[in-house]
Amino acid sequence: GCARPTPQHRHRQPAPMRLKRFLLRYFPPGIILEYEKRDGSTHMKEINLMELTAESSPGAIADQIIRTEPLVSPARRPQLMRLLGRLCTQLEQYRTADFSLSKILRAHVLPLTNCAFNKNGDRFVTGSYDRTCKVWDTDSGAELHTLEGHSNVVYCVAFNNPFGDKVVTGSFDKTAKVWSASTGECLHTYRGHRTEIVCASFDPNGSTIATGSMDHTAMLWDVETGAALHTLAGHTAEIVTLDFNQTGRQIITGSFDNTVRVWDVRSGACVHTLKGHLGEVSAASFNFEGTTCISGSIDRTCKIWDVASGQCIGTLRGHTDEVLDVAFNPQGTKIVTGSADGTARVFSTATKACTAILVGHSSEISKVAFSPQGHKVLTASSDKTARLWDPEEAKALQVLEGHTDEIFSCAFNYSGDAIITGSKDNTCRIWRCA
Repeated sequence: GCARPTPQHRHRQPAPMRLKRFLLRYFPPGIILEYEKRDGSTHMKEINLMELTAESSPGAIADQIIRTEPLVSPARRPQLMRLLGRLCTQLEQYRTADFSLSKILRAHVLPLTNCAFNKNGDRFVTGSYDRTCKVWDTDSGAELHTLEGHSNVVYCVAFNNPFGDKVVTGSFDKTAKVWSASTGECLHTYRGHRTEIVCASFDPNGSTIATGSMDHTAMLWDVETGAALHTLAGHTAEIVTLDFNQTGRQIITGSFDNTVRVWDVRSGACVHTLKGHLGEVSAASFNFEGTTCISGSIDRTCKIWDVASGQCIGTLRGHTDEVLDVAFNPQGTKIVTGSADGTARVFSTATKACTAILVGHSSEISKVAFSPQGHKVLTASSDKTARLWDPEEAKALQVLEGHTDEIFSCAFNYSGDAIITGSKDNTCRIWRCA
């Protein structure tokens, strides 16, 4: 319960709400307040700590939260400081650790299309031209399930993170399917697209699936009932990338028509069309707070957009060939771009300045990602290697070698101590922190 008022803070009004408990969010760092209203209903409020670093003073931040947040009384200061200390410690994890090869999995007879981790990285899925998706145990390398039922290439695969109990597959057979990750059973088949599905994702709440297709539309589906909710129509060419914001209330789609569109998930209405690229859009992503989004294009630039107004607030230049992938760091303060010119670039979101050029790959970079802590960048290239970089110092930390053909997929697990790479050599490799 709440502390009884003492003379030094008697001026604080009795809250119509009562703080029940603190919940931690490690990446990006934040504290979630679970509180009860007078009517007994429970609610959540997020305090985002995007500026937090390992060097931050927990005491100063705790004092600031107590000053500005009526739910948190001064009596909570010791507890708050302990939690802030834990967040700071997490941000430092694996900074100096090297990754080493843990497993090589020959996943399918025919070429791989994609691979993805669940949240904690103990399971991953692979899609293939053999028309199946497979679910794997990361530690043992055991194949847990083969998800069979599509009549053509399984092109995109994803878990419903953070839950991890369902998998979505999108196929060239024009359908998407949802599966139980634990039993391998097909729960729903989504029919409605007129041509191949090339991107698919769950919203962060796990209640809605979005699919993007060569038929120029995206569709939203209900995970529980299997019903089609909305068709997002308006693009004039194929949709190749989509991303939900953190609340699941908005989604962006990027298309070969050179535009990105922002949609309202509930109504299916187009909120903004983000125009400005001079070539096809290859990748698009929201920042964690959903206030800005970025898009990479064949026109060699990455654009930053203000989501509320739909205005372009920055164009990031410097690449000498197509931009193939873009990503924010977890805090949203930095952007990494990967290009067909063989380099990746790191930019400051605030100043739009290029702060690092990552040079070392001998051919195009198709995938880029920040580690959950934000202190490493991972790149995957057609030169058969993936590389880890220090984005502050612009220096190469490690080359992940061994694949015998181009790498088209790479990702960290949630805690940042495992990496998955998928290659045209038909293997997935799991790399772990030493």
